[in-house]
Amino acid sequence: MNDSTPHELPPELLRLRGSIDNIDAALVYLLAERFKATQQVGVLKAARGLPPSDPAREARQVARLRDLAHEADLDPVFAEKFLAFIVEEVIRHHEEIANGPTSEV
Repeated sequence: MNDSTPHELPPELLRLRGSIDNIDAALVYLLAERFKATQQVGVLKAARGLPPSDPAREARQVARLRDLAHEADLDPVFAEKFLAFIVEEVIRHHEEIANGPTSEV
């Protein structure tokens, strides 16, 4: 592996890496906003005695995301795996909300 310093790298590579870094930052902030919204959903579900998971909605979201992935020229299998990872975390949060605060020592 080459341990090139930034001065030895082609400007186009540095530009592309800068774009990737900006996109990664945007993704982190978008995920944070998404989780803020899903936390509120978890609170509403818990208050109304609804289950943390909604398989019918999840199936609709998978279908919707696969369609969006096709439109965006993104591998729909990857998009589905990405959504599954997020939904798994959301459900975990909803379960924690429904079960109330835990005391950690």
